[in-house]
Amino acid sequence: MRQPHRVVVIAYEGLGTFEFGIVAEAFALKRPELNVPWYRFAACSIEPGPVRATGGVMIEASSGLGALRRADTIVVPGWNPDEPPPATLLSALRSAYRRGARVVSICSGVFVLAAAGLLDGKRATTHWRYVDRLSQRYPKITVAADVLYVDEGRVLTSAGSAAGIDLCLHIIRHDYGAQIANQVAKRLVVPPHRDGDQSQYVASAVPTGAGRSLSRVLEWAQANLQHELSIAALAKQARMSDRSFARHFRAEVGVTPHRWLNRQRLFAAQQWLETTAESIDHIAEKVGMGTAATLRHHFRNAFRTSPTAYRKRFSTVGAAR
Repeated sequence: MRQPHRVVVIAYEGLGTFEFGIVAEAFALKRPELNVPWYRFAACSIEPGPVRATGGVMIEASSGLGALRRADTIVVPGWNPDEPPPATLLSALRSAYRRGARVVSICSGVFVLAAAGLLDGKRATTHWRYVDRLSQRYPKITVAADVLYVDEGRVLTSAGSAAGIDLCLHIIRHDYGAQIANQVAKRLVVPPHRDGDQSQYVASAVPTGAGRSLSRVLEWAQANLQHELSIAALAKQARMSDRSFARHFRAEVGVTPHRWLNRQRLFAAQQWLETTAESIDHIAEKVGMGTAATLRHHFRNAFRTSPTAYRKRFSTVGAAR
């Protein structure tokens, strides 16, 4: 990003401090070690004066809804689904979206974006507790019930609170590239990237036995992406049958082995594009995509851009051949 990007988070009576904290940690914390113009962050309140957040905390925002007129990204960090959003807030959100702002919701904040009409005809998600309510109340929205987050371009929604971390890292990856997003994730001590289409509820988030975790197999696969990695090859590493491995993988990781491998190859390609001047053909071979055409196809489907355009935007090595 060439110049500071303005992120504004909305504060309101009953604000969830965890969701607010996620957004502040991702976008407000100064990060001089990254050596890039970081986001400019502000909180705005719907009504003047301090608001009472959960946990007995009072928050006094630096500005009112007028801050949305200058925001590049607006975040709604949760909302009480039974409380209609104020008309002034909905009007400000619509105006900001019309002029090109990106709007984001964490967890139940999706109900504000839905009430503003910004999700009509789009996919969206929320916490699994609220998906039925969202579908029934707003039938024009295609509700993705079992995903971590949904990216519809300038409208992004996340599932439960912790999925907001994944969505914020996804936004940072889009704005600054994979290398910087990974550094932020490392500082947060969280995985650098979880696929948005990963299941909200993973059966074995914490392995029940020392020998059951697939972490060793995942690390082995990431180190051998250049090879053809079939389910049989992965199952052999895990010392399981193919069927048992596929079942355990979905339960522990939240997606199929094929989908996980495809994403790891794309993430590896991002790193190569950012940090080397290797040709697209060579990168395709190194990440196990085979040909440049295959890499370009999957890259565009995943990131809405080409490998060449991505490199021009995020390369750290100057002109690439």
